[in-house]
Amino acid sequence: MATVAPQTIPAHFLYQGVAQASKHIVVSAQVAGVIVSRPFVEGTDVAQGTLLYLVDTTQYAAALRTAIGNLENARARLVNADISLRRARPLLADRAIAQATVDSAEQIYRQAQADVAADEGSVDQARKSYHDCFVRAPVTGRVGIAYLVLGSRVTGPSDSLTTLDQIDPLYVEFNPPYQDILAWRRQIAAKALTFPSARLRVRAHLEDGSVFEQPGTLDFAGISVQAQTGTQTLRATFRNPGHILLPGAFVKVELLDLKRDAAMLVPQRAVQQGLTGAYVYVVGDSDKVAIRPVLASTWFGSQWIVDSGIKGGDRVVVDGTQKIFPGAKVAPVPYAGDTTSQAAPAPVPAAPAIPLGSGRQ
Repeated sequence: MATVAPQTIPAHFLYQGVAQASKHIVVSAQVAGVIVSRPFVEGTDVAQGTLLYLVDTTQYAAALRTAIGNLENARARLVNADISLRRARPLLADRAIAQATVDSAEQIYRQAQADVAADEGSVDQARKSYHDCFVRAPVTGRVGIAYLVLGSRVTGPSDSLTTLDQIDPLYVEFNPPYQDILAWRRQIAAKALTFPSARLRVRAHLEDGSVFEQPGTLDFAGISVQAQTGTQTLRATFRNPGHILLPGAFVKVELLDLKRDAAMLVPQRAVQQGLTGAYVYVVGDSDKVAIRPVLASTWFGSQWIVDSGIKGGDRVVVDGTQKIFPGAKVAPVPYAGDTTSQAAPAPVPAAPAIPLGSGRQ
């Protein structure tokens, strides 16, 4: 016989997940031209800013020099226009020149200002086009296969050159049933499940059975339920400095830091299965056996977690269930794993009591 007592235990949830790169970037050219260099090695890690491709810079360097020259000319015209305007304004005050002359000088000055602004924009565009010839890694990550080789001609952004995956940090996406999430919310509201105030930690179990060394943190929940599967997408982020986890790998995701408060545990042998569901035998105050339907959800070690059907203080029969029946008088013997119950033998003279010990009968 085991006496039931509420306990606080870890709550374990395990789901199938898949690893994903935290950033997947398709590297493309922004300018047209012939590829003259491709210094990276496919499948290797590259740092942000590493040169991946070089497009012929000849025409873009020339265009930049032309734009800079036009800008210098525009600035020189602006200086001359400014000098002319400064000279004209005092003469107008002395009535030495006509108002139309000053108006013309002001117009020439404003036009020179506009020309400078336009040429500055041309220089910025030409400089950008020149720098776009140097295709660099936008983030630190692992570079993929080269789609174009030396001598190939690119026509612009529509031409993909390679891919870049950032795998540190790395995402693991999993999809628990929405009914599980609803149950968590109900249990948290009822204080039956303790949720940490900080981000929930998760542990990844790899396909070979090993445990990934660094726990991750849950940082994203989908805003909708997938109608086809009835699941909601959750995502955890893992630090992955050794690149042990790779995109596409299947892992099992275990939620950590959740605790069940006031959990009712009974040994697995105590829970029986009948035509109408699970049940246990309970010893009443007069040491008579009664049958009690229960809802046993999951295992915790060698015990069942019973969600309903029993309460604290109930005495549950563990062994000898095949010898008893509802209404039978028994002599309870404490279960070996039970530290709270006390033996209270009470044999019935007319019918010898059935001992319920810790060993199998």
